[in-house]
Amino acid sequence: MKPKQRQAAILEHLQQFGKTAVEDLAAHFATTGTTIRKDLTLLEEEGAVIRTYGGVVLSREEGDQPIDRKTHINTGKKLRIARAAISEIQDGDSLIFDAGSTVMQMVPFLSQFNNITVMTNSLHIVNALVELDNDQTILMPGGTYRKKSSSFHGSLAESAFDQFNFDKLFIGADGVDLNGGVTTFNEVHGVSQAMCNAAERIFLLVDSSKFGRKSPNVVCNLGKVDTLITDSGLTTPYREAIEKLGIRIILVGEDDE
Repeated sequence: MKPKQRQAAILEHLQQFGKTAVEDLAAHFATTGTTIRKDLTLLEEEGAVIRTYGGVVLSREEGDQPIDRKTHINTGKKLRIARAAISEIQDGDSLIFDAGSTVMQMVPFLSQFNNITVMTNSLHIVNALVELDNDQTILMPGGTYRKKSSSFHGSLAESAFDQFNFDKLFIGADGVDLNGGVTTFNEVHGVSQAMCNAAERIFLLVDSSKFGRKSPNVVCNLGKVDTLITDSGLTTPYREAIEKLGIRIILVGEDDE
């Protein structure tokens, strides 16, 4: 595992398990305490973690990680989820893509479709879309640029989505809870809510580690989701509860290509 990937995975581990000893991190990632300490030093300098006596915890901005770091977390699962999501798209569709790292994995596969419209607040996704050689229309809202997520937010961005109706929204999340709904650490989550209101169908793309987590900001209640695409790590109780809400579930396995 490369250093950046391991550092991203350390943050994911801390988000799930809380305060953790250096020795436990070393054992979990099958490396030395020295290597983990170097990782933690870099993460502490970035303000992502706080070193404490006997361990390490996330900083106050715990789950709100930069998009460039998020892309290194659970990349295999995210790619398989993205491939499954692509099968839900047809020529002529109008689509909204949120700025999440899982949704971003879908972009290279869009080259097979023509006469599609894609609206996104993600600068990374727009830059990837313009490289595709297909018939597409790209829409981007204005707003305030947020460097951490490489995306645009604020009232101007929200009002832009209010002007359109789209067939499908593909959106990620930092947490999914049966009572709390679809949640995010991103405090400027109003644009995500506007996306949900502008779409006929909502596709939620999350890996199974996100279930049971409650992030501070609610994007929408779970009942608004039409289709959930996740990996086979989704537990049976969660699967049964989600199906009772009438949500279609697509599970991708570890060996799906």
